[in-house]
Amino acid sequence: MANIDGDSMVGAKIFHDSLVVVDRSRKPSSGSIVIAALNNEPLCKILILQGDHVVLKSANPAYPPRHILEGEELSIWGVVRHGVTSFE
Repeated sequence: MANIDGDSMVGAKIFHDSLVVVDRSRKPSSGSIVIAALNNEPLCKILILQGDHVVLKSANPAYPPRHILEGEELSIWGVVRHGVTSFE
């Protein structure tokens, strides 16, 4: 499980302080919502694979897509399978 910090995934109904269930055994594909680390910073994004190019996209139009540049370190921890949101 992972706790989400921020509002970059609200369009996917993943809100600030939501808990998500992460499947580390599932291979991510283009369009998967993933928990990853970019340059050691954890994040939750939509994974877009374009040939050899990787883009991390938010589900909130206020945040631009993040194109992964050569030399940056990206580690995919797992694919988000479920989310739990508290209403209190």
